[in-house]
Amino acid sequence: MLCVTGSIAAVEAPEIARELMRHGADVWAVMSPAAQMMITPQALEWATGHPVVTHLTGNLEHISLLQASRVVVLVAPATANTISKIGHGIDDTPVTTLCSVALGMGLPVLVAPAMHEPMQDNPFVQESLERLRSRGVIIIPPRVEEGKAKIAETEVILQRVMGVVGGLPLRGKRVVVTAGPTVEYIDPVRVITNRSSGAMGFALAEGARDMGADVTLILGPTPLTPPSGVKVVRVTTTEEMKEALEGTLQEGVDIVMAAAAPADFRPVETYHKKLDTRETGGLAISLVPTPKVIGGVKRLRPESILVAFKAETEGDREALIERARMLMDEVQADMVVANDVSSAEAGFSAPRLRGVMVTRYEAEAFEGTKAYVASRILSRVLGLMRK
Repeated sequence: MLCVTGSIAAVEAPEIARELMRHGADVWAVMSPAAQMMITPQALEWATGHPVVTHLTGNLEHISLLQASRVVVLVAPATANTISKIGHGIDDTPVTTLCSVALGMGLPVLVAPAMHEPMQDNPFVQESLERLRSRGVIIIPPRVEEGKAKIAETEVILQRVMGVVGGLPLRGKRVVVTAGPTVEYIDPVRVITNRSSGAMGFALAEGARDMGADVTLILGPTPLTPPSGVKVVRVTTTEEMKEALEGTLQEGVDIVMAAAAPADFRPVETYHKKLDTRETGGLAISLVPTPKVIGGVKRLRPESILVAFKAETEGDREALIERARMLMDEVQADMVVANDVSSAEAGFSAPRLRGVMVTRYEAEAFEGTKAYVASRILSRVLGLMRK
């Protein structure tokens, strides 16, 4: 059931419908009154091959259409208005009523928000999103560009729907994701760190969670709010992240996705009080390498799948692949995601990533939002599990 609401992103609904159909779905569309001012019901009827529900009648479409086998409800795009209504049980459009019944029947519901960024940041909208998550609704993160929280790319939406329809392929699996930076102290207020935000790790944790996995997120210092529905272990230094990961591995883990960017160096000497520039004048700091966080994964859990990440500024595909294979051999990783962080548009603190996914047998270039890249990585992980 493809539910369309009154965002300008409604113009993408026919493409979403067609892509779902190419992968075997039988798509029926439901439109809110506001959506019908963006695109015509005829456009979705042509796209899906079925009559479009624009209002509810005595035929009880909001119940009868949900009684088929293997029903999934996708709200794409979902406006702030519709998200808030679903989150508070308000049923005043065909879309909100259908979602209300679907939640009551325990059917899977996915929501792909699309709105201006300040509307998404509205605390009441965030509260509604959290209410939906707490009830098992899958939120497909939007692309934040040009001050707008644009609907997720069609391929990301497709991956999330397929993950649900596929019967939660990671159900019963334990997944560990590392995310964010670590910091190494010079003195109590000065640190060595990097620009990692943790967003890539969050996208991986959300994707694994939505596929049914039991997810532990080992998280370095970041101002971002971690996703709900996962266990969060907070750490500060690289040594703490390594200890937390190895402690989790002792409990049994199926998949490790090491998306964190641990600090590679720490000062030889740490000062226990704040250094006064008037007293020190200048300061020379000697650095030594920090321990490799994922260095012991395969030793402790040789049967687990290890996805390592590497950030490079070379910008050259062949150089990325070469560095990825070096890391793969070093830590015995099953896959390495080599990111090109040479531009401001992709990489640390940016909404997009570009780079190469490298396995033992092939290398595949990628570029897109972190949610999209996460879906690609998880698809590859599923492939590795089947080998």
